[in-house]
Amino acid sequence: MDLFSHLLHYSLHFVFPFFLARWINPSEWRKVGLVMLGTMIIDVDHLLANPIFDPHRCSLGFHPLHGWIAAGLYLTLCFFPRPWLWIGLGCICHLLTDGINCWMLHLE
Repeated sequence: MDLFSHLLHYSLHFVFPFFLARWINPSEWRKVGLVMLGTMIIDVDHLLANPIFDPHRCSLGFHPLHGWIAAGLYLTLCFFPRPWLWIGLGCICHLLTDGINCWMLHLE
């Protein structure tokens, strides 16, 4: 299950934004996908943790850019015009992906 969870997690982080972009903006899906992929920058808050990477830690609620206040900001961005909409969607998808990972950690 560990290999499956890692494959799922990283596929959702790096591949799903392009599928979503293809659905929401077929004419510019590459550009939209890259913008949403760029929202991976919110993982910079992992550098504040000790250890920086812990495969058994749930990011949600632990890291500042993965908390409720940040999620509210990301959701708010979804109501602004492009590219803010894409950035907000990318961040929300990022948090949902991390949430799936947290759920899978509890299954182990």
